[in-house]
Amino acid sequence: MNFNDFISGKLKIILASQSLRRRQLMEEIGLAFELRIKDVDESYPEELQCEDVVRYIAEKKSAAFNDNELPEGTILVTADTIVWLDGKSLLKPTDENDAIEMLGKLSGRKHRVATGVCLRSRTKKKTFHVLTDVFFKPLSLEERQYYVKKYKPYDKSGSYGIQEWVGLIGIERIEGSYTNVMGLPMKELYEELLRF
Repeated sequence: MNFNDFISGKLKIILASQSLRRRQLMEEIGLAFELRIKDVDESYPEELQCEDVVRYIAEKKSAAFNDNELPEGTILVTADTIVWLDGKSLLKPTDENDAIEMLGKLSGRKHRVATGVCLRSRTKKKTFHVLTDVFFKPLSLEERQYYVKKYKPYDKSGSYGIQEWVGLIGIERIEGSYTNVMGLPMKELYEELLRF
């Protein structure tokens, strides 16, 4: 694909994601896309490590589509993002207390955010991943409670959105892609689409 195809709207993309943030990021760089959502079991072999987990699940999401669902000249984009701490993935919180407790684990520490992305057409497939290190300041119980009650981050791995209140007041620094922490590493995705 070349840049003119990218900006002309000739490129046809299917985004298979329920994430509002991913949709917004795709729109921000001017990509026209069709949204198709399938329910996919996101379990993975427990021996997998951080980047292997997100690559595995991104490919699993891609495999839910068969070739006849991908018209000629169309690229399917699937992705998975996790928050990785102490050798395991922090999932989406089950309730308010779980979210507050999860933020307590992240408080004053570094954690890693990993996103795996799978690009697929009828004839080829490319999977890549991006890692970002995120450093939180110590968060008081009151800060964590306020954030969870007001923003209800129950659909977010690790119980937070970097672009929301707790990210604005609590993140000291990040090393790597900011949009990766939002759920889709846009610079890398753009470059991979141009190469695809």
